[in-house]
Amino acid sequence: MIVSDTKWTPTLGAAKQSKYKALAQAIREGIVSKQLLPGEKLPPVRDLAYRIGVTPGTVARAYALLTDEGRLVAGVGRGTFVADADTTRPPVLTEIPLMYDTDDLPDSKTQLISPVVPEFGQAALIRDHLRGIAAGITPEALMNYPNRLSDAAAREAEWARLSTTPTGAMTVEDIIATNGGQNAISLILQTVLHGHHPVVAMDELGYGGIRTMGAALRAEVLAIPWDDEGPDPNVFEHYIKTRSVQVFGTGSEVNNPTVRGTSIKRRTEIADLARRYGVHIIDDECFWRTPENRTGPSYRALLPDLGWYVSSPSKAITPAMRIGFAIAPQGWANNLARTATYNHFGVSRIISDLYAAVAGDPRMPSIQEKVRTRYAQDVTAAATILENFDVTWSKDVPFLWLALPDGWRAGAFKQAAEADGVVLKAAEDFTLRNGPAVQAIRIAINGYYSHERFVQAIRQLRRLLGNPSVQMIA
Repeated sequence: MIVSDTKWTPTLGAAKQSKYKALAQAIREGIVSKQLLPGEKLPPVRDLAYRIGVTPGTVARAYALLTDEGRLVAGVGRGTFVADADTTRPPVLTEIPLMYDTDDLPDSKTQLISPVVPEFGQAALIRDHLRGIAAGITPEALMNYPNRLSDAAAREAEWARLSTTPTGAMTVEDIIATNGGQNAISLILQTVLHGHHPVVAMDELGYGGIRTMGAALRAEVLAIPWDDEGPDPNVFEHYIKTRSVQVFGTGSEVNNPTVRGTSIKRRTEIADLARRYGVHIIDDECFWRTPENRTGPSYRALLPDLGWYVSSPSKAITPAMRIGFAIAPQGWANNLARTATYNHFGVSRIISDLYAAVAGDPRMPSIQEKVRTRYAQDVTAAATILENFDVTWSKDVPFLWLALPDGWRAGAFKQAAEADGVVLKAAEDFTLRNGPAVQAIRIAINGYYSHERFVQAIRQLRRLLGNPSVQMIA
């Protein structure tokens, strides 16, 4: 079995497939051959990564894939185990790679899978503040667990940043620091979900982290279709009445992946239904819009007793700090803080102090403006190159949504694009496994590359779009 004192270790060999897929296959073979028995605990991600010489991200992705398949079971706070043969599980989800290792993607391929923030001085700014934190932090702070007092500066910085955002009445105490936006969603779900059969709703095309966390918490996950104004209120109410939905995860300003926002009228309708039936709404705003570009209030502003707001600097400053924030509805902050404490005791004092210093640095507004300008440059160029196709975009959103022309299916186009050197996400990465087939792709802005390389990749995609006869059949 794969435990810390075992002699059996998975062998990846010279496999041509991605390392996480090779590792997943090795674990499958271990289960089939009975070297891994039901109920046996697998080693922590970092331990196994060190032993077999891969990154922790590779192991995490292999575990996530096998958990989705039902071969492994993830116990919150307990570890990962081989599933029992008769384990009853929620519907299997589409494989959702949440992170990408450099050893999985050669330099010859252009990664447009996930948005990557361009670097305009953040690195130097972060280094400057790390030196200051190292010199100024007390020995007591370095030798104790973090707590609600130790991250107060970061929460105050976020409160100041959101002061012009319509999040509703809030205090610093309503804000909970988390280890990123995804962690914020996880903590909210753990705080709100209850009963033997919890139910989560999400947008029919929506951020995959909601369904993965819902499935990890053994919740049923339902999809709410959209019309021209946003989530369909009739379907939402139907699922509340017939399936007892407890939480709805959505993005009112920016739907990921379609770029669209929900109209003010529809936000009000959804909020009224949530209030009537006592349903919580998680409003994911990790893709920041500036105040002048916002289209309406957040669900937290419309639904002060049941609306949650999630933010993160990952798409605006850097994802490396791994900090995010959840703003609780009135009366829920203590519950969420308790869940966070039970999960990880709090965000590292070093990280929370760093975020507070970086967010408040007078150089940051100029850096943010350069980031927004670069996003707009890439998005506008892509929209111009693809102007003859059905593409949805916004200058301040770092991705585009492209509906494929007749003759192309999303999976085939994704495969053909990768063969041509451009790696993308297809619509199926944002839907439930039993959801409708949507023939579209998301094109992310990757600030790691030059504008010229990005434009070249978009032109490669345009050539493919005009030649559906070359599509590859799996």
